[in-house]
Amino acid sequence: MHAETIAGGAGIKHTGPRAPRLLADVGDTNVRFALESVPGRFEAPWLASCRSYPTLEAALAHYLAQADSVAAGAAQVRAAAIAIATPVEGDMVRMTNHHWQFSIAALRIRFGWDTLLVVNDFKALANALPLLSPQQKRQVGGAAAKAGAAIGLLGPGTGLGVSALLPAGERWLALDSEGGHGSFSPVNEGEIAILHFARRRHFHVSFERLLSGPGLVLIYDALAEQAGGMHEKLAAPEILERGLQAQDPLCGRTLEMFCEMLGTLAANLAITFGARGGMYIGGGIVPRMGDYFAQSGFRLRFEQKGRFSGYLAQIPVWVITEAQPTLIGLAALLAQALP
Repeated sequence: MHAETIAGGAGIKHTGPRAPRLLADVGDTNVRFALESVPGRFEAPWLASCRSYPTLEAALAHYLAQADSVAAGAAQVRAAAIAIATPVEGDMVRMTNHHWQFSIAALRIRFGWDTLLVVNDFKALANALPLLSPQQKRQVGGAAAKAGAAIGLLGPGTGLGVSALLPAGERWLALDSEGGHGSFSPVNEGEIAILHFARRRHFHVSFERLLSGPGLVLIYDALAEQAGGMHEKLAAPEILERGLQAQDPLCGRTLEMFCEMLGTLAANLAITFGARGGMYIGGGIVPRMGDYFAQSGFRLRFEQKGRFSGYLAQIPVWVITEAQPTLIGLAALLAQALP
């Protein structure tokens, strides 16, 4: 089955109190687990580094054996759902930016679940968008969303996720997309220079190569080379923190260019999807920027589309501030999948 794969589930009936459901949000860097006995309430939440475990199965086994998980009913789980940062097609799942891989059917049998749903993480996140309250997001420019119009989504983290929600009568259909791997398009001389630098390292320079954690490092290295002097080697979290605190002009310029490039991609997606219902930004980088992002060049670049500048000026952009939005969307998808 394209886009999502569900193992088991057919003809299953449960009576009495609802058994807990296991939810997992598997990113390229971290994995987040939780149990849901009551809709919308996540119990025994646990965040771990993917690098700490050789396989997803090992991480799952560790989580389910923890005291908090056992107390929340881990042994009674019969239905589980996994949102993962990679395309999902068929039974075998292989991550794009991490070494984990697994068979959906084998994983379900290993843990004795009746149902296991596996979907792309941004498809799960997209399904959460209509469920977010005003307190779980922050608007960055634009007017009011148009009811019943398409909604766009992107999010830089270890990689770059893209999705959209398309209206289908009373329902929404989440789009499976690998739009982050589309070719990067520079709009000024500074970005052209960044592209030339990036092409020395990568034959194909996608938006993900620059709009991601590794992308922050790539932009920083390119700017440092252009400056012509020695520069300190920094990881993405250090570049982000120094830029936000205005501690380092090079890190500050890196964040400026990052936000502007993100404005280009967000606008490209908005006019491609016809996202007059708004654009949402998730992932692990932009929500950490707070006021900086709202005051950056993102919105100005978002609206710089020539004859379509007026069209884009009306489209609202929201930064997702909810801590566990993917689990919200994943829980909704699992509820729809179960009989």
